[in-house]
Amino acid sequence: NYLRRIGNGLKEAPKLMDFLDEPLPGVGTYEDFNTIDWVREKSKDRDRHREIASQSKESTWALMKSISDAFSGWLLMLFVGLMSGALAGGIDISAHWMTDLKEGVCLSAFWFNHEHCCWNSNENTFQERDKCPKWKSWAELIIGSNDGPFAYIMNYVMYVCWALLFSFLAVSLVRAFAPYACGSGIPEIKTILSGFIIRGYLGKWTLMIKTITLVLAVSSGLSLGKEGPLVHVACCCGNILCHLFTKYRKNEAKRREVLSAAAAVGVSVAFGAPIGGVLFSLEEVSYYFPLKTLWRSFFAALVAAFTLRSINPFGNSRLVLFYVEFHSPWHLVELVPFVLLGIFGGIWGAFFIRANIMWCRRRKTTRLGHYPVLEVLVVTAVTAVLAFPNSYTRMSTSELISELFNDCGLLDSSQLCNYANVSDIERGSNALPDRPASHDVYTAMWQLALALVFKMLITVVTFGMKVPSGLFIPSMAVGAIAGRLLGVGMEQLAYYHHDWVLFRGWCSPGADCITPGLYAMVGAAACLGGVTRMTVSLVVIMFELTGGLEYIVPLMAATMTSKWVADALGREGIYEAHIRLNGYPFLEPKEEFSHKTLAMDVMRPRRSDPPLSVITQDGMSVEEVETLITDTSYSGFPVVVSHESQRLVGFVLRRDLVISIENARQRQDGVVSTSQIFFTEYTPPQLPSSPSPLKLRGILDLSPFTVTDHTAMDIVVDIFRKLGLRQCLVTHNGRLLGIITKKDILKHMAQIANRDPDSILFN
Repeated sequence: NYLRRIGNGLKEAPKLMDFLDEPLPGVGTYEDFNTIDWVREKSKDRDRHREIASQSKESTWALMKSISDAFSGWLLMLFVGLMSGALAGGIDISAHWMTDLKEGVCLSAFWFNHEHCCWNSNENTFQERDKCPKWKSWAELIIGSNDGPFAYIMNYVMYVCWALLFSFLAVSLVRAFAPYACGSGIPEIKTILSGFIIRGYLGKWTLMIKTITLVLAVSSGLSLGKEGPLVHVACCCGNILCHLFTKYRKNEAKRREVLSAAAAVGVSVAFGAPIGGVLFSLEEVSYYFPLKTLWRSFFAALVAAFTLRSINPFGNSRLVLFYVEFHSPWHLVELVPFVLLGIFGGIWGAFFIRANIMWCRRRKTTRLGHYPVLEVLVVTAVTAVLAFPNSYTRMSTSELISELFNDCGLLDSSQLCNYANVSDIERGSNALPDRPASHDVYTAMWQLALALVFKMLITVVTFGMKVPSGLFIPSMAVGAIAGRLLGVGMEQLAYYHHDWVLFRGWCSPGADCITPGLYAMVGAAACLGGVTRMTVSLVVIMFELTGGLEYIVPLMAATMTSKWVADALGREGIYEAHIRLNGYPFLEPKEEFSHKTLAMDVMRPRRSDPPLSVITQDGMSVEEVETLITDTSYSGFPVVVSHESQRLVGFVLRRDLVISIENARQRQDGVVSTSQIFFTEYTPPQLPSSPSPLKLRGILDLSPFTVTDHTAMDIVVDIFRKLGLRQCLVTHNGRLLGIITKKDILKHMAQIANRDPDSILFN
């Protein structure tokens, strides 16, 4: 105002709009496929918090608003837990029913699956508990008989037809309505949580289509699970519900705290493991996980598990299909086979990641990628045709794991439990001693060995197709089969050679020494650990899943071994490998930067490049700035005192500039192409003939992060990781030299690792 009074002799200065006083819609938001500025988002939230705290002392209404603002986070967590739990219950029930629909239908009520249909029947006998008159196979319905080769072929054909129908519907819906609904979603969620923006990835269409197609994909019998996609579904719920609360709607960093908690909810409902879910979010997906988010994740996971328990999707008061309880203790000698399972899990994990990434790269770079529907149908047809003859691959993968985890009791009708001379055993208790394997058990072993090879190969081509596909269940199935085979082998060894030094002292004849189901559980953990490289969260998920606290040591031994072996064969887990394959700008927190390079080696412009595009704090017209914006594609521009001095003033984002200039043209009189733009605190006096100036100091970041040109690159990488920066300016004695962005760092790291630096684009 003082300057304006001085300039009155030259011209009465028009009223200048400073965008500090009046926030514009759109300023401070981000475009699609951009990285958020964590520092700016956090400071925005702190300012909002201070304002609410200062106002709360002035009136009761303001105090109430302050309390509701503090409470809104917990309320949001409650909603996320309720919505995710309800959706997971619906998915479980639908998938169970549609999986059974491939084999037959319930005549009394078609909406019952096989198990519920037979529960309601009063005509069942104990001997034939798997058969009930109300459940009819397709052969019985169509040709009136379930015996003979013709009936088998009819059931076979119907099984394949249903599988093809379900997978065709799944891939068509994904392709037509929500392309982002395919895959597991965890690599993208890791990238989004690190600050990247993929609009629509967590939207309502994606949620709706993912929920429907997940049921279809699981029911089609493809080698995939619903656990990974449930994390995506829960994050969609979190993102959609964020729009109910201004605090989360307008702040990208706050929203990512909610998404971290939602990821925990996803695992909580997938495995019925609330604590494992929180640890999974902390260990595997989250980039920024403050203590407050830990408590909220815990609360949301609790609400979700409670909701799922209320729905009771499996009718047995359990949250998962394969809940088991083991009663016999394990012995120190058994650590050797457990560690062997860990080695197997590590080798399988490393093989799977390499094979799957090779296949996915082939899909991206060849014509195979142009025919997603055909690819899904061919893989489904191959899966269904090969799966039907073997009863262990015909059943759903969750049921298979349930059968493999199962500890054989007297009431089990499974082929795996059909040991010899059961009649000689005293029928007082349900726990059975080790017995010799019968012909049925050997047949089951052969079928399981074939199922193991089948699952190992088919999962490689299935994961990454254009349908929702999780990896947890297929990996666990591979490990559970291997574990059960080893467990039965150990059991027979103990039965026939109980006088060996190995078994002497703890395994007497007629005792229940070896539990094959425990080996299956350890194997499942080892293979899942080898593929995902999870450790702590995996062990907690497994013991929450099985309720076996005394088996923590075997699980820890196998998981740790599998991680060491897999890391020795290849550094990346499956999610990191897919992030790199897709070229997402993700700075892996676990990856060490060990090369001796300096900021000046990575910054742009390089020696051969044109000079850095900058804006001066005064003296540039609207037209010049608009030309600069049109001619370049940068996300922002450094603001300097002048082109000669190159002294740094601040940094301004491209989107904020565009919105502010457009808005000024509409709302401020006299702003034309020749108007001067000022980023200074005071506007110098204008000549009477000059058009209205435009003051944009409000959108200028006056404290951009800077490093000197001799800062070591490992320190720069640490700054980017710990603070979540988008860009960092490089100076020398206060003069601006260049800029380093997150993509520059990723390209530099790719170059050092002899990879193609141009792959670091959002592909």
